Amino acid sequence: MQQTDKKAAITLRLDTLRLEHRDLDAVIRQLTATIKADQLMLKRLKKRKLWLKDMIAKLESELIPNLNA
Repeated sequence: MQQTDKKAAITLRLDTLRLEHRDLDAVIRQLTATIKADQLMLKRLKKRKLWLKDMIAKLESELIPNLNA
């Protein structure tokens, strides 16, 4: 795979993960606003959101070129 193809694939994956992260954030906010929120579901959603954040950070670091100092 060429460098530009790899970069494009990472960028596309980043966009997808960011969208899911943003959607989960909205769902979590909506659930926490309700009194009878399912706490187990809320915990799972928050865990997924943290995993997404970690994956986003990992992919973003892959986009940064390695500089041999």
